[in-house]
Amino acid sequence: MPKLAESTTAVLVRGDAWQAAFASEPYEAGWAREAVIFVRLLKLEGDPGGAELGVDISADGMHWAEEGTRLRVPAQVGEVAAAKVAHFGNWLRVSGRLPEGTTAQALVTVHLKA
Repeated sequence: MPKLAESTTAVLVRGDAWQAAFASEPYEAGWAREAVIFVRLLKLEGDPGGAELGVDISADGMHWAEEGTRLRVPAQVGEVAAAKVAHFGNWLRVSGRLPEGTTAQALVTVHLKA
């Protein structure tokens, strides 16, 4: 009988105010083989102007490198963006930069599967 894959969902951002440069909380995910990151916009003031989030990886949860995956900051409240990531080492987070005068709140979750 096939083994059921282990999985978990972690909340990285829950309504934090994003403005200028920002980064989510990190999550230790070294046990997982794949991750799907979802970003749902909860509130928006201003125009994100096509701003993007990047997926960052880290060996220690303190020093970060860009993984290379990008996803667009949703342009409307309720809109969802997603990215699939594999080969990410031990720690994951998302980071980005909004244009001056723009503030957003989002829900960011990472869904991991072993």
